[in-house]
Amino acid sequence: MKIAILGTRGIPANYGGFETFAEQLGTRLTVRGHQVTVYCRRHYTAGASTDYRGVELVVLPTIRHKYFDTIVHTLLSVLHAAGKGYDVILICNAANSLFAFWPRLFGTPTLVNVDGLERKRKKWNWFGRTYYLLSEWLSTFLPTEIVTDAQVIQDYYATRYHKRSSMIAYGAEVARRADPERLRRFGLVPNQYILYVSRLEPENNAHLVIEAYRHVKSDWPLVIVGGAPYAHDYIAQLKSTSDWRVRFPGFVFGEDYRALQQNAFCYVHATEVGGTHPALIEAMGAGNCALTLSTPENREVIGDAGLLYETSEELTQRLQEVIDHPSMIGEYRRRAMARVIQYYNWEQITDQYEELLARLAHLELVRLPSVEATASREPSEEEVMAPLALASPPGNVARKATGLPS
Repeated sequence: MKIAILGTRGIPANYGGFETFAEQLGTRLTVRGHQVTVYCRRHYTAGASTDYRGVELVVLPTIRHKYFDTIVHTLLSVLHAAGKGYDVILICNAANSLFAFWPRLFGTPTLVNVDGLERKRKKWNWFGRTYYLLSEWLSTFLPTEIVTDAQVIQDYYATRYHKRSSMIAYGAEVARRADPERLRRFGLVPNQYILYVSRLEPENNAHLVIEAYRHVKSDWPLVIVGGAPYAHDYIAQLKSTSDWRVRFPGFVFGEDYRALQQNAFCYVHATEVGGTHPALIEAMGAGNCALTLSTPENREVIGDAGLLYETSEELTQRLQEVIDHPSMIGEYRRRAMARVIQYYNWEQITDQYEELLARLAHLELVRLPSVEATASREPSEEEVMAPLALASPPGNVARKATGLPS
């Protein structure tokens, strides 16, 4: 198949979930023999490369503005892609649904990944919220089909708009490896810091996490990873904290990001808007005990593989509990990795997208035997558990978790 992916900032991923999604899906489809093009924003993509791990990159300009950055770039991308002979076009973000009809006029089917309910984000004014609400409605008939990344979002579209969608979750890699040398550049020690990862916007509740940690008795750092291009006041507010334990390394990607995830003592997830949140899945795949804000979407992802909280005070209690009783997190780590293997591994996600894209393009899907064998293989229980032996909390190297807390 000849596939185009539009609506992200581009690859390699250096911003957020959609960019990681485009990189993971695009490169994996390329390995399977498909021709994949990812459209990139000029101000985001460094250098003049036109290829990334076999994926063709098309770099186009846009207007760098909170309200126009995404839609202007997608408009230009759709116009560029319309006559290029793609078998199918995958568009990310419901905000871009407005442009999904144009390739269809040239006979090219379009699939829109609608993501979560973006209109609920606090950063948008009435115009932004209205546009996203309109985009939700447009996504129900302008694209050939839509795909949702959580059961909660699939149910929302079915109930509100009577629109059927394919549900394909976000993916993550499963690995936990000690990497003290890489952590040293951040001034961190394996299993002796608390990790939070998100775009630093109000609905992702970094302020709630910082406030909760202020009351936790521990000398361990709270590492707040992330940033946001249009949230300068909010980020300044976060950094004004007087708690010396809170650190802000900014955006972190690649091997540094993997090291931060795979060596954290535990992970705190506080995002309240959206579907399947990439950072939560990645934290679970990295063998973290995840303390997760109790929303329908988050509960769907975490299942019984993490600890839930609803308020800042309850998060304080949860954090103090796991810090004071580190042996309790071993079972949660095992469950988290096993859950990602079962529901959220990238090869399984790629299988589902490959089948859906082939169906939309009216093409018969023929997988190479070597790729099919690799895609169908899941890590064994021994492979999941082995890295956890290298990641036991301080003072508990020889202790085995006997069960979950009451």
